[in-house]
Amino acid sequence: METFEKANGLGTVLAAEEKCGFIFDQEAISAWIDANVPASDMGFASTLDMVTQAARSRFDEMSASSLTAHCRQIERTAKHYGFLN
Repeated sequence: METFEKANGLGTVLAAEEKCGFIFDQEAISAWIDANVPASDMGFASTLDMVTQAARSRFDEMSASSLTAHCRQIERTAKHYGFLN
């Protein structure tokens, strides 16, 4: 994955944490970053911030069914990467 793809994916997952009622394992998030983002990637953090804020802003526009589907997939992804048990 390129920087934007990595930041986009992680940012989308992180943005849903509160809205979907999850509490993510902070060590697992750190481990994912260590494994997937080069230490030399100076753009990742700012892209992640931008994507996370944009994703949060879309929640108010989602229907109940869209939010249910979104949260379900976020839950599945978060479990896959160990962010949720």
